[in-house]
Amino acid sequence: MENIINAVDSDEALTRDIGAVARIGAVPSMLKMICEETGMGFAAVARVTDATWTACAVLDKVGFGLKPGGQLQLHSTLCFESRAARLAIVIDDFTQSEKYRDHHTPAIYGLKSYISVPIVLPGGEYFGNLCAIDASPAAVSDPKIVRMFEVFANLIGMQLDSEQRQRSTESQLLLERETATLREQFIAVLGHDLRSPLSAVSATAELLSRRKAEPDIEAIGQRLKRSALRMARLIDDVMDFARGRMGSGMVVALADESDLGVHLRAVVDELCMTYPSRAVDCSISVEGPARCDLARLQQLMSNLLANALTHGSPDAPVVVRAIVESGTLVLSVSNAGEPIPPQVLQRVFEPYWRPKTSAPGGGLGLGLYICKQIVEAHGGTLEVCSSIDDGTCFTARIPL
Repeated sequence: MENIINAVDSDEALTRDIGAVARIGAVPSMLKMICEETGMGFAAVARVTDATWTACAVLDKVGFGLKPGGQLQLHSTLCFESRAARLAIVIDDFTQSEKYRDHHTPAIYGLKSYISVPIVLPGGEYFGNLCAIDASPAAVSDPKIVRMFEVFANLIGMQLDSEQRQRSTESQLLLERETATLREQFIAVLGHDLRSPLSAVSATAELLSRRKAEPDIEAIGQRLKRSALRMARLIDDVMDFARGRMGSGMVVALADESDLGVHLRAVVDELCMTYPSRAVDCSISVEGPARCDLARLQQLMSNLLANALTHGSPDAPVVVRAIVESGTLVLSVSNAGEPIPPQVLQRVFEPYWRPKTSAPGGGLGLGLYICKQIVEAHGGTLEVCSSIDDGTCFTARIPL
């Protein structure tokens, strides 16, 4: 029959749909029961799109000639009309049907009886039709027969939806694994391939900065040191961000520290050397033991102070304060200058966000995000306020 094309369609989606129906173990039994209950000789599950009619499962007792994967000319079938109306089409005898007695479908395929019920997935997606045909009349309009078709079509739809969701989940898991692998490779590149040459640059900068007898060379060395330090911080920020997103957030290693104040002051001194032209008013009064992650708190101080030095007014000092109140470290860094607009203030802790006024090459926009992660990992809070009179102040409160 010229309207039958028994070749599996090359379209990948159709091939997948045929396989999905084939994996529903109950389908052969359903088709067998349909033929037995109706007396019809051919039953099938068809994938019906707006362009194709493809058999996914077939029970052929009459030699109709259609196999799984075979296709019919879409407009030669009544499934095309069933899909358009999303309604079942049930015909006991074409010759007795006022609506369909002159239809081209029974003439093309030599049919007398016909039933086709839509297969719709629970989400509303139209998959195709559960249908049966025969060259002899059959009492398919019996409500019990129609109900059987509807139940079978619903069961097939639910099974297809379940497989579709499982396939989506497996695809997402595979994507997550691939993403995790890429992140691990990314961290490895940052941790080794970038740090190794940076160490050489830092060592060279240190040597040049000691050439006191040659002021020009010394100045070059100092600039190179600042650039290397900034690059090292960028690498640290990106690595912290990547590790945090791979896991469940920032990880801190708490330990008892007896000289927290000394170590925080060392960070301030280091940045004062990096920014020799800037004034820093520092008051750190942190005494007694403190349980914290020292390296992370030093990173917190470094990021907050570097941010203030970068964005604050160069004509006014940056003010650093650190005290312990009732077992809580209160660390604040403030600077004068243009206040941060309220709509911007809400976004300063977002990753990879920088205001439009930021100078090119200033950073990746991760410093303040990481500061907040460090503080929250210690069970504390980080707040920011900004006004014309008081400038901008970041305040961290961390229980020790």
